Amino acid sequence: MLFSLGELLAEFAGPVRLLTSYFFLAGLGTAAGGLLTWWLLPKYWHLLPTDKGRKYAVDAYKSVGKPVSAGLIFIPIFIVISLLVVPFDWRYLETLMCVAVAMTVGFLDDHSESGWSEYRLGAIDLVIAIAASMIICQMQPFVIWLPLLKEPIQLSPYLFIPMATILIWVSINATNCTDGVDGLSASLSAMSTIFLGAILYGIVGHYEIAQYLLIPHYSLGADWGIMAFVMVGVLSGYLWHNSYPSAVLMGDSGSRPIGLMLGMLVLATGNPFLILVVAYVILVNGATGMVKVALLRFLNIGIFGKVRYPLHDHMRHNLGWSNSQVLVRFMLLQAVGTPILMVLLLKIR
Repeated sequence: MLFSLGELLAEFAGPVRLLTSYFFLAGLGTAAGGLLTWWLLPKYWHLLPTDKGRKYAVDAYKSVGKPVSAGLIFIPIFIVISLLVVPFDWRYLETLMCVAVAMTVGFLDDHSESGWSEYRLGAIDLVIAIAASMIICQMQPFVIWLPLLKEPIQLSPYLFIPMATILIWVSINATNCTDGVDGLSASLSAMSTIFLGAILYGIVGHYEIAQYLLIPHYSLGADWGIMAFVMVGVLSGYLWHNSYPSAVLMGDSGSRPIGLMLGMLVLATGNPFLILVVAYVILVNGATGMVKVALLRFLNIGIFGKVRYPLHDHMRHNLGWSNSQVLVRFMLLQAVGTPILMVLLLKIR
């Protein structure tokens, strides 16, 4: 909206041309998201449901009674600011609708007395992931680039959608599983999103750099990058109040749409393997537990028998790590590992 306004009024007022700058819009969206979330959360979290504790989770009793489902506040902020600062395209409106649905499903789960069943949530996540995959490719052939191949590959939408659906579904649930330590899920997700925003804005969305690195140029890469930075902004505002000891919890209404956006942003870069680069700590922490449960439940195969999942619970219960140690060490692993893996990914090509 602001981009179109800038184009319309630029010839009448020179400073308005700032609204056509992607760099300015990204900065504006990040700042607005952070400030509005920081300001509005404490004003309205008394209206949110309260945490009832998680069965089998370490120190779950410490969260009982705290406002939960903060996503019901900061996700609408993300949606409104994205509509303002991201140049309009129908696919972005469709994306934000999927985000709103994921938030609503998460809130209904947070608000229910006993919580929704894993199968019910998994099925709904699957439907959302399918819709999100269709939005990414717009039912058209989609070009991807892979680490060991110099030339890009064009995939039929009927091949891309099943693969993308799996990635987004895993991203939603791994992010949700990581939400168990004050600040952990939001910090790791924000860090992953910063890297994705930089890749989308500065590499795949930049023609000259993309050509130099032998990567396909995506004309909408910078637009997705702006949306990524808006998410970083709202997560920063939320983390102000979620830092240990937390005053509010994001709940499923926050973690599920965050995981959805994480998966969609990875796919928007054109390289699905980037999720292993920018979010490998989230995947190891949350997704490996899902693999363990699935193998045991459906195939009666037991793995990692002595490891508690999510992994942050194992670190606290078995190794005696404090919440602060889990947060700082997990963030260090991702902050140091992602740039190294990113350089290797690009140089291998």
